[in-house]
Parts: sequence; C-alpha cells; structure tokens
Amino acid sequence: MKIKRLATLLCLLAMTTVMMADEFIRICTNNVEMVLRVSGNGRVYQSYLGKKLMFENDLSHLRQGGEVYLTHGMEDYFEPAIEVTHNDGNPSLLLKYHSHETLVTDKGAAETVVTLKDDKYPTSVRLHYVAYADEDVIEAWTEITNGEKKPVMLKKYASNLLHFNRPAYYLTSFTGDWADEAHMNTTPLKAGKMVIDTKLGSRAGMFNPSMFILSLNRPATETEGECLLGTLGWTGNFRYTFEVDNKQALRVISGINPYASEYALGKGETFVTPKFYFTYSNQGLGLASRNLHDWARRHQLKNGEGDRMTLLNNWEATYFDFSEEKLCELMGDAVRLGVDMFLLDDGWFGNKHPRHSDTQGLGDWQETADKLPHGVGFLVDEAKKKNIKFGIWIEPEMVNPKSELYEKHKDWVIHLPNRDEYYFRNQLVLDLSNPEVQDFVFGVVDGLMTKYPEIAFFKWDCNSPITNIYSPYLGKDKQTHLYVEHVRGLYNVLDRIKAKYPDLPMMLCSGGGGRLDYKALEYFTEYWASDNTDPVERLFIQYANSFFYPAKATCAHVTTWNRSASVKFRTEVAMMGKLGFDIKLSDMSESEVTYANAAVKNYNRLKPTILDGDMYRLVSPYEGAHASTMFVGKDKQQAVVFAFDVYPRFGDKRYPVCLMGLDPAKQYRVKEINLMPGQRSWMDGNDRVYSGDYLMTVGLNIFTGNKLHSRVIEVTAE
Repeated sequence: MKIKRLATLLCLLAMTTVMMADEFIRICTNNVEMVLRVSGNGRVYQSYLGKKLMFENDLSHLRQGGEVYLTHGMEDYFEPAIEVTHNDGNPSLLLKYHSHETLVTDKGAAETVVTLKDDKYPTSVRLHYVAYADEDVIEAWTEITNGEKKPVMLKKYASNLLHFNRPAYYLTSFTGDWADEAHMNTTPLKAGKMVIDTKLGSRAGMFNPSMFILSLNRPATETEGECLLGTLGWTGNFRYTFEVDNKQALRVISGINPYASEYALGKGETFVTPKFYFTYSNQGLGLASRNLHDWARRHQLKNGEGDRMTLLNNWEATYFDFSEEKLCELMGDAVRLGVDMFLLDDGWFGNKHPRHSDTQGLGDWQETADKLPHGVGFLVDEAKKKNIKFGIWIEPEMVNPKSELYEKHKDWVIHLPNRDEYYFRNQLVLDLSNPEVQDFVFGVVDGLMTKYPEIAFFKWDCNSPITNIYSPYLGKDKQTHLYVEHVRGLYNVLDRIKAKYPDLPMMLCSGGGGRLDYKALEYFTEYWASDNTDPVERLFIQYANSFFYPAKATCAHVTTWNRSASVKFRTEVAMMGKLGFDIKLSDMSESEVTYANAAVKNYNRLKPTILDGDMYRLVSPYEGAHASTMFVGKDKQQAVVFAFDVYPRFGDKRYPVCLMGLDPAKQYRVKEINLMPGQRSWMDGNDRVYSGDYLMTVGLNIFTGNKLHSRVIEVTAE
C-alpha cells in the first residue's frame, strides 16, 4: 500500500513538475500579442495571437495551442512548416526548445529569437519575431542550420506558421493578370486546404500578388471585426497554405514556394527564409491597413518619410517612335504642367538591333544613334535647362534573343540546353544566380549614373516570368536552387545599387503590378500598380493595393485610357497616389491644361496629408456606383476627401457619407477644390464650418447622380 501511495505521489510530483516547467514567451506590440508556450515535453506551442492581454497571470489559463513550427515525419497529420531529409535518408525532425532571447533592433523594435534543436540530429531552427510596438506589426522569419557532416535536403522551409481556433474563417485573396490586377475575392475556409502560390519566378505576382486578408469569425469590415493582414517579403515564388483540420483549427503557412526548389544545405550552412509581415486588428480592416502604412513609411519603404516627385512620362505620347526634338517638346509639356521630372521610357537603346519594338535590342544598353545622336546626356542637360529632373526606363534583368548581349552571352540566359526556346513578350530572363550576370545588371545602372550623374530616377521594369527553366551557371546538380539563387542574386545587385546610390529614387515595375513585395520596396521608393490606367479600373486596383501599401508608394498616372472620363476625373483618381502624367498636352484642351496645372499645385500643397497621412476607405468601389477615400493629416488639422460617381443608375439612392479620423472637438471648414476653370461647386454645405463630431456622425452629401464625375473636398481645421 505504501509502495502504491509512493508511486502515486511520484506521479503527481512528475505532473506538477511538467506543469511548473511551462514557460511563456510574450511577443508584444502596444495592442497585439503572440504567446508561445514552452511545454513540459520540451516543445514550443503557439498558445495565443490577438489583442494584447492585460495580466500575465492569465497566461496559464490559455490552451496549449498548435506546435509553433510543425515538422514532417512525426505525429502531425497535416501540412508541416518544414521537411528535411538527413544525409542518412531519415526524413523526420523533432524540434525542442533550447533557448530564447529578446533584443532591441536598430529600428527600435523588440526582436525575440527562439532556438529549437532536434534531439537526434544536429539540426537547429531559429524562429525570429520582430515586434514594432507603435505600428502593431510583427515580422517573422526562420533560420535553419545544418550541423551534420554532409548536406541535408530541405524540401519545405516556411518562413512562419500561425495557428487559429475560431468557429469560422474568411480568406480574401487577390487575383488578376496583366492590366487586370488585384481583384478581391473573399471565401469561407472549410475543412481542407486552400493554397495561394506562384511558380512564375521573376514576375512572380502577375496572377497572384503575395498578400492576403484573413477574417476571423465573420468577414471584417473597415471598422469592425477581427482580421489579420499578411504579406511575404520575397521577390520570387511564394506559397501560402491555409488548412482547416478535423477540429476546425486553422494553420497558415507562409514562405517560399518549395515547388522545384529542394535545397541542399551543406555542412555548417544556414538557410535564411524571407520575412513574413503581418498585423492583427480587432477593430476592422482600416486600422490594420493604417498600421501597415505607418510601418512601411517608417521602417521598410525606401526613403519612406521623404518626398516624392511628380512626373511626365513619354510612353503613351510616343511609344517607341521618338526623337530628341519630340522628347524636348514633351519636356516643355512637363514644365507647363508644373511637374518635377520628365521620364524617358522604353526605346532609347540598341544600335546593331535598334529598339523600335519589344522584339529586339533588350540587353544592349547604348543609346540608339539615330534617335539620340547626342546621347542621354543631352536630354539630362535639356531637362536641367528647363528646371526639371530627368529619369529613365531600364529592364536590366531581361534580354531579347535579337540582341548583341544574347549573341555574345547566351550562357548568361536562363534556357534549356536541348530544347527550343519559349519567349514571353519576345524575351528571356538573365540568370542572376551567376555573379557575372549580377555584375552586368549592376553595371547598367552604374554605367548610366557614372556617365550621367544627374539622372534623378530609374523606372526598373521586369516584363517576363522565368521560362525555359534551366541555369547554365548552376549545373546539373543544383538546378533546384535556381528559383532561390535567382532572387538572392537580384538582392545582391540591389544592395550594391543602394550602397553606392543611397538616395536614388527608383520605381518598381513589372509589366504593371507583376511583382510587388516589401523586400523589394527596401530598394524602390514606389511601385507601378498596373499598366491599366483607365481611371475606373484604377479605382479598384488602387483600392485593393491600399490594404497593404501606402499611397506614397503607389504610382498613379493620368493618361488617355478611357476618354469617356474627363481629365478631371482621371487626374483625381491619380491624385490618390504618387501623381504622374503620361499624356500629350496636344490631346488636352487649354482649359484642361489649366486645370491640370492647378491640380498639380493643389497636389503639392496636399502631399503631406495624402502621402503621409492616415487613409480611410469611406466607400468601396465594390459596393456600387460610387467610391470615396479620405486622407487625414497626422495632426488632424487637414484632410482630403476624394469622391467618385462612376455609373449611377437612374433613381440612384444617395445618402450622406460619414467622414473618419477627424478630431470630434475641432471645427473644420469644408470646401470643394480642384474645379475646372469657370466651374462652381454644387456641393451641399460647401465652404461651411462643421465640427469633427458632426462630420463623422452625420456626414456630408458628397455624391451626385452624374456619370464619371469626381470631387475633391478639402477639410481644414479653423
């Protein structure tokens, strides 16, 4: 009996020891918290993710949750975060807690590093979490180290795994194609697996950009509901896996797409995954977006707190058919518009194979003698005489088969050695896994900047996905490294450019919005959302991208697309981003030119509010015939409301729109601006003073029954 009691006591003592052994790791921002639990079995679990908890003693009440970085080959039945085959052929991994530490980064954020180790093999995994307190954003990534004497094979290597336990989940994904980007689709997640991925390589986001919205319990609105916004910082193939298991638990796995990308990790080597960025909100989508925008401007976007230049681009005015004389005339148009810069687009290079279309010349970065007999330097000087800046288009990662570069260096091109080549847009992709190719691509920028140091801006394009998937440089044994090493090669080039030309603004373009992510935006001040500049379509495209990317980063141009819309309508859609023009003044009336010049002046005056303020999506274009977006300055002294009537039907019912983000105690003057010459405002309550409380509670009548009609309303504290 005594022996039995002693055994029972020892058992209870063991259980108590296990319970007391639990340790909690808190990863916190000002309002959001993730709790990891080190259990008595030595494994680490995610016990909580949501609103920051007030009391530490409540942590012990949390459920254990899901294992923080699930492995292949053990007891779990669903999608793992990591799959490794050891050099003895064993495909299992069991990760146990080793240590953790929290440091302060050079950005002032708290970085928590949790080290896990396998108990049978010298494989270690370090989970990184950086919490930005004020912005409620967390970035997460993983380091996998091989301590074995021979290489191990990484088959899956996620950046992050998140667990949720809710009655319902709703996923908003974004899909599209060239000139048809960023359609929003919301669907409930049921038992089973949903995958969002891409296998396109260089132009990875052409069909699916790397961003998603997850709503918990019910679809979140702008102002209500739990939601998580997630995006991956990787300028290549990505994959998100959303899997609901038999117990209604959801796991979200984010990272590089392992498709055709098994990676042999050598002895002592460490594989560092891309960063996954996310923010959580229990107050709707609007707050989550503003959190990401603030974080991006302060910490991630190149020159995120600096100014942006307005510009005139020649592309839709000339396409490939231009001369020095035509370009100088367009520079005169830029002066009349009042913009900061003239941008020379595609078609300025190639001599043996002059760039008269997209069929040839790409890769030969010398000025075409008959188009530009005096070179790019002449254009830089002409722009300087007119007191504007000069920018230029490049596509340095690509090559036309009809080019001197291809003729001399076919070994620099990604192509299969024994098959006919397949061309996308008449071009192929240079192999950036090759250091010689990296030198060449860096040299395109460096050569132009060395020769013409007053070039003020580059538009960097990337028009083709990777086809003919084979690297002559990597050889037969490492072909599955191509997708990874190609992106790393791109970053090597961009790091060199940023180091030598730290203040050089560049636009990230990829046949429109074909690749866009926050790692790329470390090197680019802005991005081109779409080649589709129809203002109606842009209302949708810019709306979708605004969930993740701030207006400061979003280039928007006034063009001749959709001539049914007035120049005023087209301009005011573009004013909700980084404003530019791609139009000939000869296509505009004198009244329209006068309007555009005044609009540029208004835009420059309102830049601090539009580009650096808080964005509020008041009315979604998906809701019907109208759309409205509002920007509020950080000090709440000024706001700008953009209102658009798209195609209202006869008998369209219109109601006041409640503004957001104002100080309820302040008095604000409301005034319609950006009117055409001679136009008067018909807006109800124009040039009156209202309290912020009234404007946010009762609202304003900002819409009309007119088709393709727009308004810009300035709201100023008195």
